[in-house]
Amino acid sequence: MQEYRLHRIATSKTGKAPARSTIHDEVVTLRQVLKTAIRHEWLAHLPDFSPPYKTSGKVVHRPWFSPEEYKQLYETTRAHAKASQIHHRWSAEQLHDYVLFLANTGLRPDEAKNLQHRDVTIVEDERSGERILEIEVRGKRGVGYCKSMPSAVRPYERLLGRAKYVKQGRARVRAKLPPSNEPPQLPKPTDHVFPGNHIKMFNALLDRRAGPGCLDSAPLDLSGFLPGYAERGALRFCRCVGRA
Repeated sequence: MQEYRLHRIATSKTGKAPARSTIHDEVVTLRQVLKTAIRHEWLAHLPDFSPPYKTSGKVVHRPWFSPEEYKQLYETTRAHAKASQIHHRWSAEQLHDYVLFLANTGLRPDEAKNLQHRDVTIVEDERSGERILEIEVRGKRGVGYCKSMPSAVRPYERLLGRAKYVKQGRARVRAKLPPSNEPPQLPKPTDHVFPGNHIKMFNALLDRRAGPGCLDSAPLDLSGFLPGYAERGALRFCRCVGRA
C-alpha cells in the first residue's frame, strides 16, 4: 500500500500530490474490494493498509463566540427584531430566538433545522428545580437526548406561541385586500421548530453592525455557539457542586 501511495503521488497529472481525503477514499475502496475477495475465498488474508508513519490530519480551530461577543450578538438580534418592519418582523423574531436556543441547548445548526415541536418537552430539573428543555435529537443513527440550560425555556415558549408565517405580499396589494378574520395558526407537534432559513439575515446583521469577531480570525457561522455552550455548561456544573 505504501508503494501505491507513492505511485499516486509520482503519477499525478496536476503536478501536485493528491489530497489526503482522495488517497483515503481510494484506500477504503481497495479495502472493500479485497474484503469481497476474502469472502469468496480468493485471498487468504487482508494486507496491512496502515501507513508506516501516522501523520496528523488537517487541524482547523472552530471559531466560537466569547461571552462578550454572545451578549453583543443577542442584543443586536433583539434590537433588530423590535425595529423590523411588519413583513420582516416574523423572521427577525425567529432569528433572535434561534440564537438564544442554539446558545443554550448546544445543538448544531443541522440538528436544530430537523427539530420538531414533538421532540421538545419542558420539564423541571430534579437537581436544581429549574425548568429546562428535554430534547430528542433525531439523527441518522437513532435518537439522542439533550438537556438544555434554563435560559432556553423562554425562547422556546415564544417559538411555541408564535403563529405560523403568513406571506405578506406587496404593500400595495395588502392595502387593497380586506382584513382577514381567520385566527392565526399555531405550530403543530409535527411542525419544525425553525421552518425558515436564517443564515442570510444572520450574516447581514454581522456585517451591518460589525458584529462578533472570531478568536481565530475566521468567519463565524451559527455553529460557533456549540463551544460556548459547553463552556457555560461546565461552569454551571462546577457552581452546582461548589467548585466555582
